[in-house]
Amino acid sequence: MEEQPNKLSGLQREPYGQWEEEAKGLIEEEMMRRGIRYKQLSRMLERLGVYESPDQLNRKINRKRFSAAFLIACLRAMRVDTIALYQFNQEQNKEV
Repeated sequence: MEEQPNKLSGLQREPYGQWEEEAKGLIEEEMMRRGIRYKQLSRMLERLGVYESPDQLNRKINRKRFSAAFLIACLRAMRVDTIALYQFNQEQNKEV
């Protein structure tokens, strides 16, 4: 069998790096803005039925590998009403 599908899957993940960084930044920015630590976020998420220890949250967020559902749950738990999405690379946007 060819190894190309594995190589492709690795290449396809690369473009998401900047978006994973932005998702991490959204959570961290809101935590800092509200003075929330991982232990508090863990308790806030429990009220929504999401059970993650503070250590699990720390690893998951810093690893930058989490679902959109997790991102939304964190933002909702912190009672975030709106978010600002900033552009990483203005040159990239001009090409689109």
